[in-house]
Amino acid sequence: MEIKAAVVFKKSGIFRIEQLEISDPNDDEVLVRIVGTGICHTDLDARDQHLPIPLPSVFGHEGAGVVEKVGTGVTKVKPGDHVVLTWDCCGTCAACKSGKDSYCQNFFLHNFHGARPDGTTTLRKGDQVIHGSFFCQSSFADFALANERNVVKVRKDVPLEILGPLGCGVQTGSGAIMNALHPRPGASIAIFGVGTVGLSAVLGAVVCGCTTIIAVDTRTDRLKKAKELGATHTVNASEVNPVETILDITGGGAEFSLECVGNPKVLRQAVDVLPRCGVCGLLGVVPPGTEVSLDMDSLMNGRTVRGIIEGDAIPDLFIPKLIELYSKGQFPFDRLITFYPFNEINQAVEDMEKGRVIKPILRP
Repeated sequence: MEIKAAVVFKKSGIFRIEQLEISDPNDDEVLVRIVGTGICHTDLDARDQHLPIPLPSVFGHEGAGVVEKVGTGVTKVKPGDHVVLTWDCCGTCAACKSGKDSYCQNFFLHNFHGARPDGTTTLRKGDQVIHGSFFCQSSFADFALANERNVVKVRKDVPLEILGPLGCGVQTGSGAIMNALHPRPGASIAIFGVGTVGLSAVLGAVVCGCTTIIAVDTRTDRLKKAKELGATHTVNASEVNPVETILDITGGGAEFSLECVGNPKVLRQAVDVLPRCGVCGLLGVVPPGTEVSLDMDSLMNGRTVRGIIEGDAIPDLFIPKLIELYSKGQFPFDRLITFYPFNEINQAVEDMEKGRVIKPILRP
């Protein structure tokens, strides 16, 4: 089958719209007609080869669309179903069997391999192999091939084109609050970095009933957006010392904090704002080998730092929950979105990298 896809041919290269051939679904696979796909910084990390994914490749991992065709063994969805595409896992390792799919021991093989786990590829341009299966979808295209495991069936009475980011960025931020940290109503939290992930965390904190929600960033427009979405306080880290300011706001420290930047200095700040028994969640992605300096005495006094992948979510359960909250007006993640025609992908990427937009979504 012929499809239209955005291909990166060289490190840090532009996205080129190409006509490709996509494989028919294997027995456990699902072909999805994409109606909207979000752009995430992880796509750009792959483009820039911070993730060692072979090129040329088709990226994109926040797809939403309509099931076009299913393999003979698929029972979870059928043609015509609306679905959100998320990350894949092996389903057989110890982490997967314990319900911690996002910590799958074979996560790289299933999401960053440039091919199916068995090494077969799904995309071609004539005789040339184009690597795909990025997050088991490669949804920068008008059709994407996913596995039954990483498609999430969703209701049909909400706009499908807005739902793709629920599969990664929005799920990551909100899930870190709602699934991992579990703040009680009335709790305090400081969120460092309010892009898509951090702003989704703000929304999650509102849902959980946090009464002190502190957004920290260096961009006044992002801080303004955080305030609109429910942050009770904003801190511009380029103007004041964020640690001192947060300690002052909270009268001794925020019970929870999130690092959504991927910066050792910011992680140190996120830990330093905790009182005894406070918990810091680490979401910011960094290159392997990145190290941070922490005060061991501070940690010994009951403080916790923990990494969180994909919001500790079980997507089949969590994504429908977020959609239900959205439908009731309690989770307005659509306010992060700016739409672009698919052929304007490079403009959308530039606008995101320069901070002009928060969450661009491409519509093929």
